[in-house]
Amino acid sequence: MATNKYLRPKDAAAKLGMGLSTIYWKVENDASFPRPVKFSEKTTVFIESELDAWADARVAESRKATA
Repeated sequence: MATNKYLRPKDAAAKLGMGLSTIYWKVENDASFPRPVKFSEKTTVFIESELDAWADARVAESRKATA
């Protein structure tokens, strides 16, 4: 079983170089953006490997567009 690293929304935003409000906007408006996981009423996390895969796909898209 793979070990997942979980990031709180603030840490996910910092990892991606985005603001926290942009993270929440993407959750609501971008179907390709990873969905957060609700651990409890007050604890929401993102799975780091899913964020990495999403970012890698954006880079690949960008590279194709400029090639």
